[in-house]
Amino acid sequence: MMKIDKLKNIALNLPQKPGVYQFFDNSGNIIYVGKAKNLKHRVNSYFNKTLDRTKTILLVRQIDDIKFITVETETDAFLLENTLIKKYKPKYNIQLKDDKSYPWIVIKNECFPRVFYTRNIIKDGSEYYGPYTSINLVRTMISMFKKLFKIRTCKLNLTPESIKQKKFKECLQFHIKNCLAPCISMQTEEDYNANIDKIRKILKGNVNVVIDELKKQMFQAASVLNFEKAEDIKIKTELLENYQSRSTVVNANIENIDVYSISSSEKYAYVNFLKLISGKIVQAYSMEIKKQLDETDKEILEKAIIDIKNNIQQGISNAKEILIPFRIDLEIEGINFKIPQKGIKKELLNLSERNLKYYRLDKERQRSQIDPNRRSNEILERMQKDLNLKKLPVHIECFDNSNLQGTNAVSSCVVFKNGKPSKKDYRKFNVKTVEGPDDFATMKEVIFRRYKRLVDEEQELPQLIIIDGGKGQLSAAIESLIELDLIGKLEIISIAKRLEEIFKPNDPIPLYIDKNSSTLKIIQHARDEAHRFGISFHRQKRSKEMIKSQLTEINGIGEKSMEKLIRHFGSIEKVKEASVDELYELLGKSKGEIVYNIYNKK
Repeated sequence: MMKIDKLKNIALNLPQKPGVYQFFDNSGNIIYVGKAKNLKHRVNSYFNKTLDRTKTILLVRQIDDIKFITVETETDAFLLENTLIKKYKPKYNIQLKDDKSYPWIVIKNECFPRVFYTRNIIKDGSEYYGPYTSINLVRTMISMFKKLFKIRTCKLNLTPESIKQKKFKECLQFHIKNCLAPCISMQTEEDYNANIDKIRKILKGNVNVVIDELKKQMFQAASVLNFEKAEDIKIKTELLENYQSRSTVVNANIENIDVYSISSSEKYAYVNFLKLISGKIVQAYSMEIKKQLDETDKEILEKAIIDIKNNIQQGISNAKEILIPFRIDLEIEGINFKIPQKGIKKELLNLSERNLKYYRLDKERQRSQIDPNRRSNEILERMQKDLNLKKLPVHIECFDNSNLQGTNAVSSCVVFKNGKPSKKDYRKFNVKTVEGPDDFATMKEVIFRRYKRLVDEEQELPQLIIIDGGKGQLSAAIESLIELDLIGKLEIISIAKRLEEIFKPNDPIPLYIDKNSSTLKIIQHARDEAHRFGISFHRQKRSKEMIKSQLTEINGIGEKSMEKLIRHFGSIEKVKEASVDELYELLGKSKGEIVYNIYNKK
């Protein structure tokens, strides 16, 4: 595969999510970092259109690999792009100044706290919210807080002692009604802090309080024809409606931490790693691990953490906390392993798991493109191993019986080929020789009929038969296979619903398969599909029987006419609703008139 085809293939399989993409050269260096509202569309644009900029053409020529990090919002993508550009200084990116680029809103740690914006974070116990990508949004928020909650703007040290000693005088802000003058005891600290709590809630996401108040002011201004003021408020409202309360990828409340997540299939495990320094994601890495001895996720994650810390980070990580999805036995001196349940740390773990999902899908897609049957072969090989089968179960047939209080007994046979349903091969059976609700006898009859026909017509036999039921149904099916001399030529199991036990011939001890195994999932899928198909056929038959029983009461309507009505209308209600013209056309004038008059008597 040519390099450009490989890159196009990667681009085509990117998720349609916000995120950051990284272009690497053949030496493994990052040469460009970009943000995108839709990763797939943005990265594809580099390869699917005629480029007119010389530098962009040169960039595309040097791309050897593409990696990406998905995030929740476009704002997060913007912030992550900024962080990665500053860290890696890619050749083709504009080099940003290493300053405190983004504003934060701070609730100062002091008596009668001030609320203002800053670009510098000071670890003094104050609360910082952000960062924000729009300074206009920040100014709007601060302005609204001042107007709605009358918070102070002065820098006075308003301790209870200084206020009690009357060291201060009210200022102009009090006289123009922008402040309630806590400096001269006109507002209590309790009342002031209640307003700060409201601001805190808004900054944490409950911005609707401010938006509703702004809309009231906008309508009031419009009602007195002050359209200039109304338009100004409308702009502020729109800014707030686009407001993001906090960023997952940049958070001042988090120090240096590492995040790990894991996902696995039968043959492979996938691990994702995020590294945060000073509350910013500065590194993301995913790896694929080939299993050797059916290792557990816990065992693999422990080894992956050691490997990544020693090799990927080259021993430079100073994280004192590692976030993981479940408890492990690994202990590293000075490091606290934590399983987050809520809050920003849980969001970071979710972000890692989301990136891992896309990485795994991409790897599996690449393998399926190289060998389209590889995935299904892996599943079938696993199934052969779990069930100890002699042959690969490429062709599977599953049977289920259905009846209602012993009436209208039917049976269904569904066919799976290469692990997937083959609906054109499904078969349904009307039970012919069994009287009453005898599930064992029904299974014996249906198995005998199905495989006698396949043998007589020299059709392909399945490698595996699945029976929905326990030991009794399995024994009944085996009796038919013995009668047909098929024991040893194909294999048979049954699955009992209560505990999902797997029964095999001549083995009194049931087999229990891991509930996450693809083997059990295929068996369950076949069982559920056979049940669905059988129930559907049973309902159809019961409905026809009901119609027929009602039509037999009509004098002058014979068997053939009944069959026509059943096939055409499907239910007795539709027959009752039929027009006289429809019945004439279907049965002729004489019989159509009889049926119409029966159901349309006044």
